[in-house]
Amino acid sequence: MKNKKKGIQLLGLCMALGLIYFVFLQVKIGQYSDVEAPKNADYLIVLGARVKGTVPSLAFASRIESAAIYLTENENTIVIASGGKGPGEDISEAESIKRELIKKGISENRIILEDQSTDTYENIRFSKKLIPKEAKAGIIVTNNFHLYRAISIARDNDLEVKGIPAKTPLIAVPKSYTREYLAITKFYLKKYILDSI
Repeated sequence: MKNKKKGIQLLGLCMALGLIYFVFLQVKIGQYSDVEAPKNADYLIVLGARVKGTVPSLAFASRIESAAIYLTENENTIVIASGGKGPGEDISEAESIKRELIKKGISENRIILEDQSTDTYENIRFSKKLIPKEAKAGIIVTNNFHLYRAISIARDNDLEVKGIPAKTPLIAVPKSYTREYLAITKFYLKKYILDSI
């Protein structure tokens, strides 16, 4: 009976700690979900997401739309379209960004393609190599749930950037946030535990 009681207490403690942790994650995500980007940035990085054939997913389309609005209002900002070609994609995510931005009136000579990356870490690392040497002020564009981790990874790669949070379609919210909680946990494990071993 005593062991059973201890087991229940331990389970309750684990559940409470888990709840606190997920609230902490949501607060961190929330801090980056409603920010205003500085004007006239030197460069802007749009992070890739799923392309269905040649059509960007809803969440991805939201990133591109947010980038297009900023680029239209800030005509001297260049854009790095970042993302390789994954399963089920007929073109790279970078090419998808480029095509959609051109449709929205953004000049092709402002767009730099980074079409080899396969995840957020590579998006940042590979895009960094394409940033013009004289460029200083940068912005990352991704969905609101993803911005905290993306900026954290950028800062770990010595990029001081701000963010533009693109809205996440309601239908994509449950899956996107669940995956992001796990991705942030993996990021923490890598940064604070695995890299220190």
